Amino acid sequence: MTVLRFSDVRFSYDSSREVLGGASFDLLAGEIVALVGENGAGKTTITKLIAALLHPGGGVVEVCGVSTVGGVPEDFAASVGYLFQRVDQQLFAKTLIDEVAFGPLAAGKTVAEAREMGAGTLRRVGLYQQRNTHPFDLSPPHRKLVALAAAMAQEPQLYVLDEPIQGLDWGGIGLVAKIMRELAASGAAVLAVTHNMSFVAEVVDRVLLVSGGKIAADESVVNVMLSDSSPCRLGLARPQAAELTIALDLPGRPIRHSDIVDAIARRL
Repeated sequence: MTVLRFSDVRFSYDSSREVLGGASFDLLAGEIVALVGENGAGKTTITKLIAALLHPGGGVVEVCGVSTVGGVPEDFAASVGYLFQRVDQQLFAKTLIDEVAFGPLAAGKTVAEAREMGAGTLRRVGLYQQRNTHPFDLSPPHRKLVALAAAMAQEPQLYVLDEPIQGLDWGGIGLVAKIMRELAASGAAVLAVTHNMSFVAEVVDRVLLVSGGKIAADESVVNVMLSDSSPCRLGLARPQAAELTIALDLPGRPIRHSDIVDAIARRL
């Protein structure tokens, strides 16, 4: 099922420069897709268009079959779980449990139901014990996990995660990777904006490269990491794990650490 569709989408913040000049792509249920590109390429603009924080100047953005034209973020809150790059802009409640329960409450759940759903997502990000803490009493990386838990509590069909691992340590990165895989396995589509190509190699299925206001490449993550004609040849650093696979010519062309270790062990 197509959860998100961009069709020839154009957008300008002013008349001087067109940020998007005909971007087109689809996202399917159960996919994890990375949105990559240089700073200023239009990645965050794309995420805001998905959430109806912005509206296209041309073309069509459809979320779960519904055009965002004329819509507001509230219209798509049940369908889109949005993690801001700067999460301090989206946190507002006095406690973590109130923060994560807000979405379900707005969707019509009872207070008890909303708090139960929120408590469940706080457990998944490891912050249940801090449920009565003010979000801004936590470190910035933990605040990012609170915002992710709030998005998850809404149980949307599409997750839009803008720099979801920014500022996290290895444990936090591993946790976010695990959660993203679980969300996709449950049938949701996950779109992650990131500059971390090692994370991309470990987690995603497909890569969209934004360049020149368009989707310049739409490839499987394996092609991105291993092909000479991939986006890695367009200025994106190939992860060391993928370089090792190429150097050793490992069977199966693995790009994820666990698969590379298995391939090396079999060769030995």
